[in-house]
Amino acid sequence: MDSFSTLIRTASHEQHVEAETSTFMSDLLGGRLGVDAYARYTEQLWFVYEALETPADRLASDPVAGPFVRPELMRLASLERDLEHLRGASWRASLSALPATRAYADRVRECAERWPGGYVAHHYTRYLGDLSGGQIIRDKAEKTWGFARKGDGVRFYVFEEISNPAAFKRTYRELLDGLPADDLEKQRIVAECKAAFALNTGVFRALGEEFPLSA
Repeated sequence: MDSFSTLIRTASHEQHVEAETSTFMSDLLGGRLGVDAYARYTEQLWFVYEALETPADRLASDPVAGPFVRPELMRLASLERDLEHLRGASWRASLSALPATRAYADRVRECAERWPGGYVAHHYTRYLGDLSGGQIIRDKAEKTWGFARKGDGVRFYVFEEISNPAAFKRTYRELLDGLPADDLEKQRIVAECKAAFALNTGVFRALGEEFPLSA
């Protein structure tokens, strides 16, 4: 019998690959888009993490979601430093969410308010992704647009308080395996993981439309 963390990883694999190989992401990581596209993507992330992290304090005592609320994961402050670097001191004034981003953030917020298991699904897809594939994005961004290594512009991808990402991910997966949920609830959580990847892909698609490469 597979562990729940294995189940969740394999069940969402297809959606994960689709999100990672979106045209926008491929163009961005291939250095074919300007820094403005990267900044716009960073803005969209702000809305998603604002929805994820604002309710974290309230969820910290929840038996399902609580163990996953870890201060060393929090990204909002780093995102805001990056946006100040990318957009200037008045970055908030020009901040706008794409409709696809709004739908994503709304779903995260809804889960945070009503369904801790769903919140865990979104938490997992975001933070474990950032710890893994996010490092590839950081490396490419530093090389493509000349950001200082692990400095302003890429701080979102730098987890200063996690010295051993592999060990952290192992601990995180153990938390998933120990989740106090029955089989039906676990199936619902897996389905929400797939939905999270689909929402993320929707954001990439919208960004791709905003930053098309001229044929």
